[in-house]
Amino acid sequence: MNTITRRQFIATAAAAAGSIGCKSVAPSAGPVIIDTHTHFYDPTRPGGVPWPPASDQLLSRTTLPKHYRAQPVRRPVTATVVVEASDLVEDNQFILDLAKDDPFIVGFSGNLPLGTPEFTSHLKRFTQNPLWSGMRHRGRDLAKDLQSPEFIRDVKRLADADRQLDVLGQTPVLDQTDRLARQIPDLRLVIDHLANTRIDGKNMDPIWESEIRKVARNPNVYMKVSGLVEGTGRRNADAPADVEFYRPWLDVVWSAFGEDRLVYGSNWPVSSRFAPLTTVQSLVHDYFSAKGERPLRKVFSENARRLYHWRDRV
Repeated sequence: MNTITRRQFIATAAAAAGSIGCKSVAPSAGPVIIDTHTHFYDPTRPGGVPWPPASDQLLSRTTLPKHYRAQPVRRPVTATVVVEASDLVEDNQFILDLAKDDPFIVGFSGNLPLGTPEFTSHLKRFTQNPLWSGMRHRGRDLAKDLQSPEFIRDVKRLADADRQLDVLGQTPVLDQTDRLARQIPDLRLVIDHLANTRIDGKNMDPIWESEIRKVARNPNVYMKVSGLVEGTGRRNADAPADVEFYRPWLDVVWSAFGEDRLVYGSNWPVSSRFAPLTTVQSLVHDYFSAKGERPLRKVFSENARRLYHWRDRV
């Protein structure tokens, strides 16, 4: 770590928002913002990266914290939790090395091979770094994994290490997460991107709504308020900027999870294909500011502290 600690960084950024975080396009007064879902990578490094593909003209470029901080936003961002974008074990180290030199990163949800003989040694290695806050499971195989005693064994080890599990997937992953949450009640789980449901401003999937309410009954499950603009499918950065378009979906997760188990994430730079970062942040700000100062504060920072435990480790 450099001459400024993460604790000092966050205190300074919160007190003088805008001088360190993203460029604000509005007055800096407002909640501390912890963005719990960003991706950083460098396709130019030796060997390249497994994602994004070189054919992706928007995303296939070096993307680091300095590029995120250069984005105009409504309110300055204090810090971020990075989420894995690679299934290579050494890419966990790549992000931790970035974090070593940049206190803006306060946590990392990595990627390790659950259910394999190597998992335990990898977990021991990376939990020595307090910034390795847990890992993400790409939920396309979660139904199969839940049948594996080795997978369950390793997820229990993750919980015993006081680390969280992000879950990525679509509507079926909600039932699978419910099953996992009940099986391992000490494990903190967070569902990414509203389970990637389609958001068209009018036609909500009733199965998605029912499954959201079911999984939310588990007190150890959180929902990440991310993936809103992605859900529109508007891939020309022209997703609606009016919160009313998204309100029915936000109402469902608000009703199901309440103010204590919702966390903000931008999914940047993926979200930039659908809308500017300032739109992504403003949608969440507009919805939760109408709920009151306390819910706004919890969704933008306090719940992230409880989920990722970064305040206890840095």
